Amino acid sequence: MDAPGSMVARLFDRASGETMIAIAGIPCATVMNAPDVERIIEAVEAELEAFVPPVGLRRFAS
Repeated sequence: MDAPGSMVARLFDRASGETMIAIAGIPCATVMNAPDVERIIEAVEAELEAFVPPVGLRRFAS
């Protein structure tokens, strides 16, 4: 969690430790029910679908 009511999801390269994408401000709570978790997953999936990798990473996309 990055704040009491939100979190950051990060996708990182394990080899380099570099963060590839970070999605901040995802609403959450310390205790969440299944629909809350589903909304978080949907938000992350939507961001990943909209993600355009930097030119240097596009060779890995194919």
